[in-house]
Amino acid sequence: MTQIHPKQKALLDLLKKNIDDPMTIRELQEALNISSSSIVQHHIQQLEKKGYLKRNPFNPKDYQILSEPERPIVYLNLYGYAQCGPKGSVLDGNPIDRIPIASRLIKFPTDEAFLLEAEGDSMVPKINSGDLLIVQKRNHAENGEVIVCVNNTEVLVKKYNKDGKLIILHSENPKFQPFIAGKDFRIEGVVKSIFQYN
Repeated sequence: MTQIHPKQKALLDLLKKNIDDPMTIRELQEALNISSSSIVQHHIQQLEKKGYLKRNPFNPKDYQILSEPERPIVYLNLYGYAQCGPKGSVLDGNPIDRIPIASRLIKFPTDEAFLLEAEGDSMVPKINSGDLLIVQKRNHAENGEVIVCVNNTEVLVKKYNKDGKLIILHSENPKFQPFIAGKDFRIEGVVKSIFQYN
């Protein structure tokens, strides 16, 4: 590792070792023999800036260690439109554009990220037509997560809910009724960020 303070290296090693049972800031402070918790926070922020660490801003115990630092700007593939409504196109693996994004805005490894442009009004007010969605490539989701999926050969953005063996897809807009996923249903990814243009 280059350009990394010895305490940051030790901190990174501790975070990696305890990733399944994350330590508190106080525990990290004691383990590293650091005088205050604000110094621990400073080193964590520096590791994020240098691209070695990704943290969920809403859950300090949810983080990922990156083996190689990420570049400050990354280019993400934009794959056409995802329909927030009745009709859409299928993700075909051929990006229509590559968009530069600051890697610090993506709270998961950037090689798992892609972009979609939303179309339609079924996810209003959360997602509007024309919004850019940052999506993490995943083939599974938790109940309540907003997903990009293929259903009946269409690419849709919906809220995911699994009830026993049934997968139910929900809209944010109350004008649209929930429906049961089709036989060809598959998850392409989970929406992590929304850049709103309206």
